[in-house]
Amino acid sequence: MKYSKEAKPERAAGGRSRAVPVALLLVVLCAFSFYLGGIYSTGRSLLDVNGIVVKGASSSSSASAVAIQKDTNTKAVVVFPECPADYQDYTPCTDPKIQQAGRQQSDSDEMYLIDLQRWRKYGNYRLSFMERHCPPAVERKECLVPPPQGYKAPIRWPKSKDQCWYRNVPYDWINSQKSNQHWLRKEGDKFIFPGGGTMFPNGVGAYADLMAELIPGMRDGTVRTALDTGCGVASWGGDLLGRGRGILTLSLAPRDNHEAQVQFALERGIPAILGIISTQRLPFPSAAFDMAHCSRCLIPWTEFGGLYLLEVHRVLRPGGFWALSGPPVNYENRWHGWNTTAAAQKADLDRLKKTLASMCFKPYSKKGDIAVWQKSTDPACYDKLTPVSSPPKCDDSVDPDAAWYVPMRSCLTSPSSTSSRYKKLALDATPKWPQRLAVAPERIATVPGSSAAAFKHDDGKWKLRTKHYKALLPALGSDKIRNVMDMNTVYGGFAASLIKDPVWVMNVVSSYGPNSLGVVFDRGLIGTNHDWCEAFSTYPRTCEMKFVLLEMDRILRPTGYAIIRENAYFLDSVATIAKGMRWNCDKHDTEYKADKEKVLICQKKLWSGKNTQH
Repeated sequence: MKYSKEAKPERAAGGRSRAVPVALLLVVLCAFSFYLGGIYSTGRSLLDVNGIVVKGASSSSSASAVAIQKDTNTKAVVVFPECPADYQDYTPCTDPKIQQAGRQQSDSDEMYLIDLQRWRKYGNYRLSFMERHCPPAVERKECLVPPPQGYKAPIRWPKSKDQCWYRNVPYDWINSQKSNQHWLRKEGDKFIFPGGGTMFPNGVGAYADLMAELIPGMRDGTVRTALDTGCGVASWGGDLLGRGRGILTLSLAPRDNHEAQVQFALERGIPAILGIISTQRLPFPSAAFDMAHCSRCLIPWTEFGGLYLLEVHRVLRPGGFWALSGPPVNYENRWHGWNTTAAAQKADLDRLKKTLASMCFKPYSKKGDIAVWQKSTDPACYDKLTPVSSPPKCDDSVDPDAAWYVPMRSCLTSPSSTSSRYKKLALDATPKWPQRLAVAPERIATVPGSSAAAFKHDDGKWKLRTKHYKALLPALGSDKIRNVMDMNTVYGGFAASLIKDPVWVMNVVSSYGPNSLGVVFDRGLIGTNHDWCEAFSTYPRTCEMKFVLLEMDRILRPTGYAIIRENAYFLDSVATIAKGMRWNCDKHDTEYKADKEKVLICQKKLWSGKNTQH
């Protein structure tokens, strides 16, 4: 993956307008195993939705029309058509068809040409065409995404960390291109993940051991959350997750020529999301991660005024670590294999060190192929910044926590005016894992309507609610459900209630309401901002209710679950649409029995498309 310096991209007119308002958004929780993953083991997933009510002007789709039929009792029955077979890995907002211009023509040519024309508008400037670019309402697909031919229930965790079914992610290019680096290899009907990588020839285990030697905080609970940029098939994050040291890594990669690398990660049961550091901020608040990592991710860190490093700086906690392996680290012994010269790599390293120092990063440790820097916790370092320094000091016009379609800024946020809060966010001022999970973070005071008392109440509510959900759905809390998505969390209470179970939770905070995502990260959990009027940044397996439910169907694995909590009348409407999506649903009482709300538990069927490719 290479970043281009071509002319800036054009912006599609109205590309991000909201034609349909959100009428009501209560607590939306979605637990899931992404088909693909999708972000997503018998391979069942759970979507727990506590009352999404989203309505607005209806929109047509360029896909086949939704059929409205009548059953024998004259009730309306919704029937959704199947998407074409080549939409089995359809990612509406992160699907640069421009890269696939040479693919074989199919029955979906008309839809494909529309997509290809749309993606060409964005150009190659800093690979911005790989960012989120959602289709307009008239091009939304109202069809059911089929699973690959031969799909079956994924292998359960922890075995899934090392192997998955070939038919669930039937992609051969990455196998043929990366097998010599031991990313993965095909054996019979499975892909095997031996733990290799470009920068860990001795295996990811040895690589992670060396890194923990360089960063002792990885062993004692100081480091809990990590961001892996350009993650490959997420072997580094998977190794840390499988060791039981309590490090939860969110792996990030775009949909590029590596052919579904994020989908491989998710199929393995490892947290991952589609994304790229390009022109927009990553969908995370400031001071979110304890650590960030790049292993030969090919991001040009010093170009564009160090803009990409500025974004890493924004999302790292004060005192957090940035670990780099690959060019130009250890160039003295590695430059021969990098198609470059020792002099060029030395110049790159000197430039990188200078750029990091200007951003208040200080060298922390180095050994072999790995170098580590630490983000300064001293506000005095930032006092040297001015509006004309390099990098310049940011003004206060943009909230550093704002991250949903917010352009990256070529300046550094100074903590001087908020030095007290800055120090409290520092890694050495944060309780170690797992103690931090139960502590109301200092940042909660910045969330409108929030308090330590509200935090405690939310935790208690979710302990009671999750106990009830487990009684209704015994698979929850077992190895039958690996990945969980909370579609509209507040403080991550649902995730906290599942912390002892063999699952990981993607917490989603609405881009419209109070931004409490920083509180979620401060607890040692992971999550993202999102607007459910759009498709999530993940693979299959959007704001009328039907579009939200179709997006849930795209994300869910076959045989995955959805839990929807609302009043009975609303749930009847949901059940009608769910039946048209081939879900089986049952309605239950809440944990309060007499409560006006009800709980709808649905399971997505495993079905084979009529036009499935063989």
